[in-house]
This record gives sequence, structure tokens and C-alpha cells, in this order.
Amino acid sequence: MKKKDIKFFEDLLRNRLQELLSQADDTVSDMTEQKENFPDPTDRATLESDRNFMLRIRDREHKLIKKIKKALERIENGTFGICESCGEEITIERLKARPVTTQCIECKTKEEAFEKALGL
Repeated sequence: MKKKDIKFFEDLLRNRLQELLSQADDTVSDMTEQKENFPDPTDRATLESDRNFMLRIRDREHKLIKKIKKALERIENGTFGICESCGEEITIERLKARPVTTQCIECKTKEEAFEKALGL
């Protein structure tokens, strides 16, 4: 992979990481500030439902943060863009669609088909 491509993905990943970390900070401050007391049980249930939804989103983002950090580590050690399964280069198009990927499309497709066959 060319140096300019690696720089592009490094910048992309670092920017996305900053966005996610900023959102996480905002969520924590928003949730600690909310001390609302609703006399209506329906309003309280809606608030709890919204909070649970937000926590699920943040959990997914937390997992993405870990993947981004690992992708940045792969950039540093020179293995970014190389499939962990077959050792071939991952296409630029795939990396643009999913910069944290660790597998080429062929290996990922095989893995998903195998998981589907096993019912995972």
C-alpha cells in the first residue's frame, strides 16, 4: 500500500476516534446531569427506554473505538491493509468502506458463510 493511502487511513481513523471519544464524554455528562423526577410512570418508562437505547449505542461505539485503536496499531507496525487470514492485501475499496477490517472480502465472506452454516 502506498504511503499516501496509509496516511489517508491513519487520518481517517484518528478523526473518527476523536469524534467517538467526544460523543462518549458528552453522553456521560448528559446522563449524570439528568436528575429528572417524573410523576407519570409512562414518562419515566420513556426516559428509561431512551437511556437504555443510548447506552446500547455507546456500547457499540466503545467496541468500535477498540477496533480503531487496533487498526492504528496495525498502521504503526506495518500490517494495516493485510488480511489476517490469507496474508493478501485488502483492497482500498474495502478499507474505505470499513477501515477497521482485518480480512479481505473473500476471507470475510467465507467466515460468514461458515458461521451461518453453524448457526452462529
